[in-house]
Amino acid sequence: MSTKEQAGRFLIVGVLTVMVDFMTYLLLVATEVQLDIAKGISFAAGTVFAYFANSGWTFSTSRNLVQFSKFLALYIGTLGINVAVNRFVVDAIGDENVRFAVIVAFLTATAVSAASNFIGMKYFVFATQ
Repeated sequence: MSTKEQAGRFLIVGVLTVMVDFMTYLLLVATEVQLDIAKGISFAAGTVFAYFANSGWTFSTSRNLVQFSKFLALYIGTLGINVAVNRFVVDAIGDENVRFAVIVAFLTATAVSAASNFIGMKYFVFATQ
């Protein structure tokens, strides 16, 4: 499968992952689970969905514990990248227009971490020997 096709599938999985995260979050909040716990569980649900969808559909690989460990390491690393890029962009734009800074920072951090996740999955997590 071409990298372009994998990238397209990765984007679809990404959208679905956000939907899994959000719907799980809403369900948990509606059942009066504490907010931070609900968000942690919903993020974990999205991460598990992303692993299975990307391994099976985007990169068409078999699954194993080593691969899942690499996936978790990648997601932890790109979470750090996401937070750092977000902070950098907010600081670079400044305090004059906080709403604009937050939106631009969120979109930039999401794009950078998504690109990092794709590269990491293609060449590290789901790389074929």
